Amino acid sequence: MPERIAFLASDAPVAQTARAALIGRYSDCAPEKADVIVALGGDGFMLQTLHNTQSLEAPVYGMNRGTVGFLMNAYNESDLLDRLKEAEEEVVNPLSMRATCVDGTVHAALAINEVSLLRAGPQAAKLRITVDDRLRMEELVCDGALLATPAGSTAYNYSAHGPILPIGSDVLALTAMAAFRPRRWRGALLPKTAKVRFDVLDPAKRPVMADADSRSVENVQSVEIQSEPSISHRILFDPGHGLEERLIREQFV
Repeated sequence: MPERIAFLASDAPVAQTARAALIGRYSDCAPEKADVIVALGGDGFMLQTLHNTQSLEAPVYGMNRGTVGFLMNAYNESDLLDRLKEAEEEVVNPLSMRATCVDGTVHAALAINEVSLLRAGPQAAKLRITVDDRLRMEELVCDGALLATPAGSTAYNYSAHGPILPIGSDVLALTAMAAFRPRRWRGALLPKTAKVRFDVLDPAKRPVMADADSRSVENVQSVEIQSEPSISHRILFDPGHGLEERLIREQFV
């Protein structure tokens, strides 16, 4: 049974109201001293919380005070301690992104859901794809492409018609957005250990931006992505409602 709980909330009024109510019932402590962190908001706030607390030992239990809430549990004030005691833990590793810009600057970021490359001008992007130092696609003409983790496979990846990946599959999804050539290219499934590199062809005429969980870098020349096993995010779910079950359920909607 967790004794010390840190309650964090998004700026949304409904989340702030929930935080005040929960603190009044269960008290509050700093995240650094917590046995468990409770995040109140939507999936975006959950990702933000996971990034901000990745150096802490405490797992994160989300309660939905946002819109979609795929990474969240249902909100209820009355039985929180029992739910935390019975919660099941999922462990996910983020992707690391190393983006080199046209001006030579290098930007690093982590992504729990996906790293995406998106055209930043009126013309389609042209990308070259290399996997584990082996050229796999000389030219992909598209609106963009992304590499998604299993945890993020139901987010942007799924909207782009990418596959849903079971949490324990140790697989990454490489998905194109509005592929023009090769037309209707359906993407690829890659092992979790794969190192993926995108090179932007003709970046002056066809500028591209890179995004890692909403951390954006403009005018990229190349982007290298790989899983980061040294970082583990611990996420708590109510029994029977973990990521594995949600991923399976989503495929039958």
